[in-house]
Amino acid sequence: MTEASRSRRPEGATTRARRLRRGGNLAEARLWTELKDRRLAGHKFVRQLPIGPYTADFACRSARLVVEIDGSQHVDDDRDRLRDDFMVADGWSVLRMWNVDVLKNLAPVCETILAALDGRLDPVVATDLRYVVPGTTRQRQR
Repeated sequence: MTEASRSRRPEGATTRARRLRRGGNLAEARLWTELKDRRLAGHKFVRQLPIGPYTADFACRSARLVVEIDGSQHVDDDRDRLRDDFMVADGWSVLRMWNVDVLKNLAPVCETILAALDGRLDPVVATDLRYVVPGTTRQRQR
């Protein structure tokens, strides 16, 4: 049995994740500085984790939390909603934040991530923030 046939990841997912880690944007790099090496309250995060056919920007496996950092091209993107739905169905909570918030308001971004990790953040779907957890229903807002 080859290594590729034992993996649950789609073929090429690991190569793609490695390429994404090298080519991330400034906001992702800044947030990674806060998340790596268990710097955020001891929680272990990884970058560019393949989850099914998708790749999460950041993920805390123990809390099953995905953190996505999005630019303006993601406003009301139906593909992101499908992606979120897939991850939530797979048992992951998904927190989406804007690049500009990471760049200009890093401390509140980290506090929001901590609130999600600690269970202090209620599920919400809004234009500027999305956080959904398994077992909750989402209302699509426009």
